[in-house]
Amino acid sequence: MKIFRLILLIAHIGIFFLLAATLLNAYVPPKTFPWFNLLSLGFPVLMIAYILLTLFWIFSWKKRAFIFVLLGLLFFKPAIRWINYSPQKNETSNLKVLTMNAKGGYYGIDNINAYINSQNPDIVMLQEYGSKMKYHFDGLKQAPDSWVIQVFSKHKIISQKQLIDSDYTFNNAYASQTDIEIRGKTYRFINVYLQPFKFRKHMVKLNGNSEEDEQKVKNVIKRLIPTFKMHQDQIASIRESIDNSPYPVILAGDFNSVPNSYEYYHLLKGLQDAFVESGSGSGTSFHDYKYPIRIDYIFSSKSIKPLSYHVDRSVKLSDHFPVIATFKLEK
Repeated sequence: MKIFRLILLIAHIGIFFLLAATLLNAYVPPKTFPWFNLLSLGFPVLMIAYILLTLFWIFSWKKRAFIFVLLGLLFFKPAIRWINYSPQKNETSNLKVLTMNAKGGYYGIDNINAYINSQNPDIVMLQEYGSKMKYHFDGLKQAPDSWVIQVFSKHKIISQKQLIDSDYTFNNAYASQTDIEIRGKTYRFINVYLQPFKFRKHMVKLNGNSEEDEQKVKNVIKRLIPTFKMHQDQIASIRESIDNSPYPVILAGDFNSVPNSYEYYHLLKGLQDAFVESGSGSGTSFHDYKYPIRIDYIFSSKSIKPLSYHVDRSVKLSDHFPVIATFKLEK
């Protein structure tokens, strides 16, 4: 029994250091050391293992349980970026934002139109919207035409600018800033679609053949690492728009990155995550794989108060669930 507990203790300490390494994504860019970013993908599994082992020490009446509980507090904020609880706010919202990766409208353009019209949002931010698709959202005006990403607004669109030099062969990331006037005040909406990994299910599904599975894992890593490094450059262009904005900012879209990643920390800088501030339940937004993945976000300047955040799992309009947040704007 002592040997068994020693093995668990070593495993527990190892998991702690792996979790702690994900926090370094706030400081270490992928071009310097990409492996911390890779660890962020495993955060939910590592966190569950850490909690289970902590409970084991608690029920075993071991003093080390107290130490692991205290150390675990380091991961409270990172954990609520995945799963959260926020009490309902009894305030009236005056802005509703909906973001969704539409998967080119291949799940049915009519279904997307009907759903978004039923939600009656003020701002819609789509990624992979399908430039040839015809969207008809009641009362919403379309911003100047843009490849892959698009913004629709009930309010006056003042200007729009593309932030990333994109192409179809190598750099498949897109981002735009759209300045919109709402009740006499201007806000900047940044729509983001970072470089996709371009995985297919057969590329990541293990079949029990050790040699084939080993090669699949290597191939996955070969795709992840270069994409992380591309994200670093793409984020720099987006950060410039945020940092130089004379207006409050709402940033939303498909980041192709999980919470506690380099991308998450550096896009969040100076902003707030609407899910952390007002969301409840799981933030998982990509449902094509069984593994929980949150890659769709809505961030806002701290002068914009998030009142609610909802990942709508009642509909399947693409391989991403729609994400809806309401805000209270200053008058």
